[in-house]
Amino acid sequence: MSAKAIYKRILLKLSGEALMGEQGYGIDPVTITRIAGEVKDVRGLGVEVAIVVGGGNIFRGLALSAKGLDRASADYMGMLATVVNAIALQDALENQGAFTRVMSAIEMNQVAEPFIRRRAIRHLEKGRIVIFAAGTGNPFFTTDSAAALRALEIRADAILKATKVDGIYTADPAKDKTATMFETLTYLEVIQRDLQVMDTSAISLCREQGLPIHVFNLNTPGNIGRVVCGERVGTVVRPEDAAESKGLSGA
Repeated sequence: MSAKAIYKRILLKLSGEALMGEQGYGIDPVTITRIAGEVKDVRGLGVEVAIVVGGGNIFRGLALSAKGLDRASADYMGMLATVVNAIALQDALENQGAFTRVMSAIEMNQVAEPFIRRRAIRHLEKGRIVIFAAGTGNPFFTTDSAAALRALEIRADAILKATKVDGIYTADPAKDKTATMFETLTYLEVIQRDLQVMDTSAISLCREQGLPIHVFNLNTPGNIGRVVCGERVGTVVRPEDAAESKGLSGA
């Protein structure tokens, strides 16, 4: 990869489902190895990379909560699932020669460092890929909110939201064949249209600080690097009045 990156520091948001590939559950070794390779390539461009990973491939707290499990307990169980994924991703990255740190919002010193903002930034400055696990450490908050929060705490230039579709559509493209994809949206448009690409708390946090969100298809090899290098991939959610000045329109 020889292109020039437009961002110095990014936060990549991975769903747990992204790690299971074509399987219906768990972690697919081929998929996680491919993702790790792409992340390492982006790091090779000089980009500082942090990752927030979900846990939906192992445990779905909301689904069980709806069936009677206490919501707080379900959310804590989901946080533990994200730690499993973070350790798996760390191993896949280190097998390819990358330097990593897992930082958990719930203390578990045998397997991860506790999240300390200044330490996380220092790891990034030293070239380590930092994987944030256990969400925010609090129930009732999604890993989308954790991604927005951590991105702001480490002063990331953008959030890269990896999905299984090409970007943000007017409707679910799997259900509506007439759905069309947006190239750019404002935070307010995402909220008003109820597009549900990230939860409202996460979108609002990004809106307050003007943090752009790139939504793209992780299943297309090389897309992480393309987004980082400013190619027209997926959908970008950007400030209402700053897209042109920051060169984000259609990025």
